[in-house]
Amino acid sequence: MGVLISTIQQGFPPKSKFSVDDIPDLSGKVIIVTGANIGVGKETVKALLQHNAKVYLAARSPEKAKEAINDLKSQTGKEAEFLQLDLADLHSVKRAAQEFNQKETQLHVLFNNGGVMGPPIEQLSTQGYDLTFGTNVLGHFYLTKLLLPTLLAAAAPGKPARVVNTSSIASEIFGQDIDYNTLKDSPARKKMGVNMLYYQSKYGNVLFSNELFRRYEDKGIVSVALNPGNLKSGLQRHLTGITKFMVESVLYPTPYGALTQLWAGTTDEGATFGGKYLIPWARVGKGPSTNPSSEKALWTWCEEQVANI
Repeated sequence: MGVLISTIQQGFPPKSKFSVDDIPDLSGKVIIVTGANIGVGKETVKALLQHNAKVYLAARSPEKAKEAINDLKSQTGKEAEFLQLDLADLHSVKRAAQEFNQKETQLHVLFNNGGVMGPPIEQLSTQGYDLTFGTNVLGHFYLTKLLLPTLLAAAAPGKPARVVNTSSIASEIFGQDIDYNTLKDSPARKKMGVNMLYYQSKYGNVLFSNELFRRYEDKGIVSVALNPGNLKSGLQRHLTGITKFMVESVLYPTPYGALTQLWAGTTDEGATFGGKYLIPWARVGKGPSTNPSSEKALWTWCEEQVANI
């Protein structure tokens, strides 16, 4: 019943007290946004450019990224940098991080925004992981791990570097621990089905975010997870039938989805959100994970997966 009430409340949030106009001047800040050629990611890049940040638009397709960069330049007068990144391929993640680290010495904010939802069950990541978990969780874990040196270099007393992890209300619906038997192709994975696999990945985003903060709080990194809201974006493209109808029946314009992560990633208040879980629009909520052992276990599993990449 508690999850149902929370789902309804977050599905119909009160008017936001935060707007993009409240973002401070970001001159000198270097920021990465993953999955940024469409949807919430693109809206996030737009707001960051409008406030003078240097933004790397990370996306898989050079053609779609170039189109987004040109469109954003026409709207803001500012040009984002392209960072080619396929989160479903750990070698691509490594190349992207190496490219960034060669160009920049500091990273002030990493928006782990990209993701997939409900792809066909037969689709796997390049390294053979469930595509949803491999993209949403493992890809972002590896990217963050490789960018830790530049994040740590940007951290200063009272001004931590930030990692903002886009989760979902699905993390609260999941209601169980990670089933590691489903993270590569198996009968258990097929039995879980695409919806629960998505819920599991979003729960994984929260576990990762909390453990990252636990490990790096004293070194100057703030990590926060959030539900961006029910939004009109490209995320629902794989949904079908009644699930598609139910999800799309209550959706808000895409710019709303950028509000909560921009609040976390740019404001002075956001620097205090380490280990917290945020909800629409720009509010602190109750996190779905209260088990440090589960958070540590996921971190350990992810470390093992990327050890030989």
